[in-house]
Amino acid sequence: MTVLNDWSAFGQRQTGSGTVLLENVKVPLTRVIPAWKSYLHDTPRPDSAISQFIQAAIDAGIAQGALEETVSFVKTRTRAWIDSHQDHAHEDPYTRHILGGLFARLSACRALLDVAGKTIDAALIHATPDTVAAAQIATAEAKIFTTELAIEATNRLFELAGTAATDTRYNLDRYWRNARTHTLHDPVRWKYAIVGDYYLNGTFPPLHAWS
Repeated sequence: MTVLNDWSAFGQRQTGSGTVLLENVKVPLTRVIPAWKSYLHDTPRPDSAISQFIQAAIDAGIAQGALEETVSFVKTRTRAWIDSHQDHAHEDPYTRHILGGLFARLSACRALLDVAGKTIDAALIHATPDTVAAAQIATAEAKIFTTELAIEATNRLFELAGTAATDTRYNLDRYWRNARTHTLHDPVRWKYAIVGDYYLNGTFPPLHAWS
């Protein structure tokens, strides 16, 4: 087995992505997991929902980290904008408004992840096409919100923290780089389509790891 360190994206630099070459590798049957069976329409399992749940939780974590960094920087380093007539940046009403909205959405993301987790648990206990589809939809709804929040929160970090936040010694761009790269693995525009088709036409999501 040869692992090639050929993943050179600007985000997720510590990811396991990359090329792995298997040549004459013997694997005991007991170590083989027939994951493909989870994607058969007559015997579905919530594997795709579990995979997507993990990605959504990562995005929520990136957003949370970025928001915590924003609060810390604004309170300790950022200067108040001249037109705010405030002594400190954390007193700026527009900054408070934006951060309030972002933290509210973070709470919404956590709630959606809780709902998705419960529907996945239900599908694991009793896997049917209906319960698996419900788990996929709940997870897709969470993924929509965590994707968009991760990108906005990491972008707003610099808007609210100011020019000083771009100093490379702080390495704050890692939040944006990771959010932008990680959210590309499964395009959120397709999540909207899957959710809409489910509620409008009763169409179940496709059975694969990215739906």
